[in-house]
Amino acid sequence: MKNYFKFTLTGKQLFPVWALLILLFFIPYGVVQYQLQHLQDTLSGSGSFGVMAPWYALMLLLILVEYAFMYYFMKLTVEHVEYNAKAFTFTGKFGDYMLLLIGGFLLTLITLGIYGPWFLTKIMKYFTANTRYEEDNFEFKGKGSELFLIILLTLVIPMILVTVVLISTLVGVAIGTGTEPDNLKNASTLIVVIVMFIILIPYCYYVYKWYVNLRFRDYDIQWKTNFWNSAAQIALQMFLSFITLGIYSPLAMLKLYKYFAERTEANSAVANKKFGYDLESGKDFLFLWGQLLLTAITLGIWFPWAYSRINERVIGKTFVETI
Repeated sequence: MKNYFKFTLTGKQLFPVWALLILLFFIPYGVVQYQLQHLQDTLSGSGSFGVMAPWYALMLLLILVEYAFMYYFMKLTVEHVEYNAKAFTFTGKFGDYMLLLIGGFLLTLITLGIYGPWFLTKIMKYFTANTRYEEDNFEFKGKGSELFLIILLTLVIPMILVTVVLISTLVGVAIGTGTEPDNLKNASTLIVVIVMFIILIPYCYYVYKWYVNLRFRDYDIQWKTNFWNSAAQIALQMFLSFITLGIYSPLAMLKLYKYFAERTEANSAVANKKFGYDLESGKDFLFLWGQLLLTAITLGIWFPWAYSRINERVIGKTFVETI
């Protein structure tokens, strides 16, 4: 028997938070970006950084403001999810979240991004530990060291190797043939896109596998699949999105969501359950594109309603059943 989730948040409930985010982040961020671009175009020399430094500092502050709003988005989202007619609750305090956010943000800056995986792990643990269903809380079991290795081995090192090989090849060809380096760089753009496409496949697989590592009561919730099948599915959906110039992307995301959901299991000593999603390819594709277009036409004002309606549709067709 399938037991479905339900999402009850409305655009009207979300709009005040979204409006504040526009006023406190998007508008100031646009102004800062404009000023930085203007200063880069008009200033030169060693003294230019001193003039631009306050604007860079303001940009970092605005990014912190953006992440602060994540608390309210997550709180509203969690508290409007229901399962078996019972709502999830969120018990986290904004002050605790801000202390965690500011400390992790500063450490990530100081370590030039190296602390990032541990920072993200703490954020994940904070939100899961404060999400409750029927008086029991969730637990995130992923580790920062695991995420660090995933990013290092599947993203950073491959990108460095590709960059070194590409630059060496371009220089060698330019010297050997007398071709202008700029012309070779332009010709290599397609190669870079293809290589990045390939690199992102294992990165997406291992990061998602890291994310889906939860415990609830005596259930371990994890993704049960193998690399090659999943990589093939990820590659197919990314390829279809690429060759359609992004038009296929909403359906690609839904098909990957369905694929991931069907391979996510909650196992305990007494029972095994799995998740699933009832995909209606044509209807879901048109629905998502309708919400995205309305958001674009209204310059983002429709976003709270799009967010609520998309989640209502997707979460509402997500289910759990006993294996």
